Amino acid sequence: MNAYRMKPLAFPWPPFIYGAAIAAAFVLQAFFPLAVADTNIWFARTAGGALILCAVVLDVWAMRTLLDCHTTILPNRCSTHLVTSGPYRFTRNPIYLGYTLATAGIGLAVLNPWCIVTAMVAAGVTSIVAIKREELHLLSRFGIDFERYCNGTARWI
Repeated sequence: MNAYRMKPLAFPWPPFIYGAAIAAAFVLQAFFPLAVADTNIWFARTAGGALILCAVVLDVWAMRTLLDCHTTILPNRCSTHLVTSGPYRFTRNPIYLGYTLATAGIGLAVLNPWCIVTAMVAAGVTSIVAIKREELHLLSRFGIDFERYCNGTARWI
């Protein structure tokens, strides 16, 4: 039996990757502060709050869709169904997209530009550590149906 049929990841890394990205942004800001212009601070905070809200809505919608389709939310568990509805119609990774938006939104809300940088780094690391393996798992489980889905749906946006 193909190893990817069993489960995609040994450990659910993405939440920890994004948590580390946020922590790194605060450490970087403490030791290598990036100046933020005093003009339009309210705009940055409002935009940050909006990004965080969008991220939460996207994550909840994606998780609800997975639960409605009777498959796992956890990235280290075997998928039982190929989900192509809900936010999965627009992006193959809405939960990770939500994490990325939330990380950038936190940076805007607290005026820490490093969060935007670390959000991009976390997205890249997540692509390498988690998404590639998850896609191999889904390809192994669902074959041509997953290939068709990939051809019609972007990985991120």
